[in-house]
Amino acid sequence: MLRQQEVFRALSDPTRRAILKLLRRKSLPAGEIDVRMRDAWMDGSIGTVTLDQVHQALRERVGLDSGQLAAFMADLWREYLGTANTELIEYARGLRPRYRTGILSNSFVGAREQEQEAYGFEDLVDEIVYSHECGMSKPDPRIYALTCERLGVRPDQTVFIDDYAPNVVAAGQAGLHGVHHTGNATTIGEIERFLG
Repeated sequence: MLRQQEVFRALSDPTRRAILKLLRRKSLPAGEIDVRMRDAWMDGSIGTVTLDQVHQALRERVGLDSGQLAAFMADLWREYLGTANTELIEYARGLRPRYRTGILSNSFVGAREQEQEAYGFEDLVDEIVYSHECGMSKPDPRIYALTCERLGVRPDQTVFIDDYAPNVVAAGQAGLHGVHHTGNATTIGEIERFLG
């Protein structure tokens, strides 16, 4: 369990950037939205609240009107979605159907719909495991096991790629071959070496 002061750091970088933008818009002191929304952010990442409940919390706790809420959520999703890594996407597309592929994401309620609309991930891979849908998140070892189970592969047959080193370490401890993504060429090279 994360301590309260760690919650903001535990949010994804895009979510933090959107929150900081809102802080400036509302002239709130740094960390104030985190204090007011702590449980909603954490619950949204493991799916124990709905997106409508997060919106309601933003209205009630932060004082957002409908226009401000729409602007904040647009910023949050724009930051969350980022820019597609087309090279890696095309590489992953080329792995199918020889290999089972999946996405394991520490996510937020609404992410599946947003990512599908933006990138069509459901058409790219065999399985997507979102933290907000399964109630656990990386680096919990159970989420790596769940992903392997859904893909129908053993952990030692699985390459796991992440740009956050602690998640890669946890994947390795769960029996997967972890690759710390620092650049496309290195990541693709690591995958190719693993696949032999």
